[in-house]
Amino acid sequence: MRERWFGATGRKVPEIALEGTLDLGGALVLEDVSDLETIHTAHERGTPVVVRARTPEAVLAALSRGEVACVLVRDEALLALDLAEMTYG
Repeated sequence: MRERWFGATGRKVPEIALEGTLDLGGALVLEDVSDLETIHTAHERGTPVVVRARTPEAVLAALSRGEVACVLVRDEALLALDLAEMTYG
């Protein structure tokens, strides 16, 4: 399982997690990565950025942003995505 830093909290979290399994206290939780200015500002302040995703493409789009700490999914199948394969073919 790959992990990422959870903002400036000093803790690491899985890059993809099931909704409801992580303590998201203090995090900015978004439905997608369309608001890049908000994402960047939160990251600059050390606020963890978490994005919800429902499709493999949405997971990949969120994780392609270095500012995103974690992607939340409801479908367990999305936990097993081969991101390298999706990225590089």
